[in-house]
Amino acid sequence: MYYYNTWVVLIFVVLKAKEGYAKETPNVIVMLMDDMGWGDLGVYGEPNKETPNLDRMASEGMLFTDFYSANPLCSPSRAAMMTGRLPIRNGFYSTNAHARNAYTPQNIVGGIPDSEILLPELLKQTGYRNKIVGKWHLGQQPQYHPLKHGFDEWFGSPNCHFGPYNDIGTPNIPVYRDALMAGRYYEDFKIDHGLSNLTMLYLDEAVQFIEQQYSKKQPFYLYWAPDATHGPLYVSEKFYNTSRRGLYGDAVRELDYAVGEILKTLVKIGLDKNTFVFFTSDNGAATYAKTAGGSNGPLLCGKETTFEGGMREPAIAWWPGKISPGQISHQVGSLMDLFTTVLDLVNIKPPSDRSIDGISLKDTLFQNTEVQRPLFYYRGNTLMAVRLGHYKAHLWTWTNSLQEFNRGTDFCPGEEIKNVTTHDQVEHDPPLLFHITRDPGEKYFIKFNTEEYRRAILDIQSAVATHMKNLVPGTPQLNMCDSAVMNWAPPGCDKGGNKCYTPPVSKPYKCTWVH
Repeated sequence: MYYYNTWVVLIFVVLKAKEGYAKETPNVIVMLMDDMGWGDLGVYGEPNKETPNLDRMASEGMLFTDFYSANPLCSPSRAAMMTGRLPIRNGFYSTNAHARNAYTPQNIVGGIPDSEILLPELLKQTGYRNKIVGKWHLGQQPQYHPLKHGFDEWFGSPNCHFGPYNDIGTPNIPVYRDALMAGRYYEDFKIDHGLSNLTMLYLDEAVQFIEQQYSKKQPFYLYWAPDATHGPLYVSEKFYNTSRRGLYGDAVRELDYAVGEILKTLVKIGLDKNTFVFFTSDNGAATYAKTAGGSNGPLLCGKETTFEGGMREPAIAWWPGKISPGQISHQVGSLMDLFTTVLDLVNIKPPSDRSIDGISLKDTLFQNTEVQRPLFYYRGNTLMAVRLGHYKAHLWTWTNSLQEFNRGTDFCPGEEIKNVTTHDQVEHDPPLLFHITRDPGEKYFIKFNTEEYRRAILDIQSAVATHMKNLVPGTPQLNMCDSAVMNWAPPGCDKGGNKCYTPPVSKPYKCTWVH
């Protein structure tokens, strides 16, 4: 009887320990939108007030006014978020031309390097189960896929949902279920004149994963990355033609609904007080899409540019019982900070063998503190601008080439500021300086001969000097393209129909990046 009671006690202690671990180890959900602008939410002043769930999320948590991507384009900003490092360090840039944005179309040869340590890899080592739902965009070849870089589950795509293609000259983009292709966009996963149930599928995947992990009492990291607001826009029939803002507004309304359902799920099963949720976007709204794109509010220009509209993002943190409700933070934050912050929240030390650009926002979240830090705006391989405190200095300016502009691509529609929104790449020596807090539209630069300019520029120049001294650029991943590496025969293409195609002969060439 003695031995029996001892074993009962031991089993009870172990079970209690596991239960305590599950309760004390926070779950993490990062919701990353695609091309959603700073001015797209009601809480940021969008006048139609069509985002009630996100507005409520902000009222129950913390709203960030000065939160930034690490690049004005999707792939580099996502790589930066996953690694806590600027794209110039993790290799998500190109040296094929000066100051050109680059990303991962399906003919790109490169992808996230094995040498980079991603957030899910670190979480997995401490018992987390990790899932990505939606767009990956860090390389489409199998060696770059999320399950090779720390994720346990995946439902989504390695690329944007461009198309439809004919599968002869260009294959349609695959959608994956874990390591195997489950079908292709426009074929098995329909997008028909803007109608698609993809966001609802992504919502179901998120809810099922949360409930599954709850039943297992295992901590989880959910990276929810829908792409409905990236052109070509899509929305389910339930939300079609329900917004005052057209199809883009419809997509925002559906995403807002999905966010609300995910938060409701957490509350319903009692995980809300043990789950850190962060909502943001990968880059600014695509203003060149005009009414088919989002709003950056009062900020200058949009996606592809290093003006505020290209890199300042909507951002909301939510964690009932931990983050006090109704707070507004003016802390200058970055997508890269999510890497460092999550590690801090779960008591994991960041890698010490490399430069980490993200800072921990833990004290900001819990105590609403602010620390001053420099923020570096890169376009490709070029440092374009720097923010420090209330000031932002432009070392280089340009929107896009005059040739592209004349062909109808306008990154700053309706906005023209002399010597600022330039169509040539202009290096500024001395730099243009703006007080970005009182002038978020970057319209009125501070005169060079003022004491304010001299004082602010000295601090910024010191930050730039330190940054450049310690900069070790990664091997550029976005230089080479090859039609042979496109999604001709992804893993699983032989399952459920003839979806495998013969690739052309490999002919690598330097990618052309016009922006």
